[in-house]
Amino acid sequence: MFSDPRDIAAAAVGRIGAALDAADAMPTLGVATGSSPRTVYELLRTKHQDGEAALTQVAAVALDEYRGLPADAPQRYRAVLREALVGPEHTGLRDVDLHVPDADAVDPVTAASRFEATIASLGGVDLQLLGLGENGHIGFNEPGTPFTERTHLVRLEDSTRHANSRFFDGDIERVPEYAMTQGLATILEAREIVLIAVGEEKATAVQAMVEGPVTTDCPASILQDHPQVTVLLDEDAASNLEMRSASSV
Repeated sequence: MFSDPRDIAAAAVGRIGAALDAADAMPTLGVATGSSPRTVYELLRTKHQDGEAALTQVAAVALDEYRGLPADAPQRYRAVLREALVGPEHTGLRDVDLHVPDADAVDPVTAASRFEATIASLGGVDLQLLGLGENGHIGFNEPGTPFTERTHLVRLEDSTRHANSRFFDGDIERVPEYAMTQGLATILEAREIVLIAVGEEKATAVQAMVEGPVTTDCPASILQDHPQVTVLLDEDAASNLEMRSASSV
């Protein structure tokens, strides 16, 4: 548990660096969007600008992508991740090494299979960075998603669209109804997972994830079954937990 979001970011970057350094071949980082990883990416950019390698010679795999946004929409997750990570002026990540689901494919089932094949061709994900939805979703796996689900097209719940409307000038009507996301089974194949949750609005989901039963009512609860998960929380997000003394759970 941390009081300063920058301390959370530093802890996440430390885990990322250790995991990528330990990889046998070209390492693969699973990248998320939303508010939670923003400070992490800022710190990665600073490290790169200070002469550290950051994401040079690293592949990056996105969790998800909206379906139906214009190609030049700044809210597209490819655009968000390119702005945050790609290029020598950012983290050194090459655009060709950023892999995002093809959510706008005419045949989304085939596109999802291709994305799974891409992850496999990279040797799997060495470390997956995650945020947490207020309803307990990870990626865009909404409550009720089977734990066996792999990359798939999903219809977003209104609560998720409302939460994400902050990136669309507060207008929920502009938030797409559909997205393509890595499934829970896909996410759990990452060798290591780091999840970040900040804010009192995440406290109920955090408690269900950490202390509740493993149930599809809280998709993130399946992380209890993963052998190497680090959960990084601020004091507000941890406020409902019975055990709040550790900096990571």
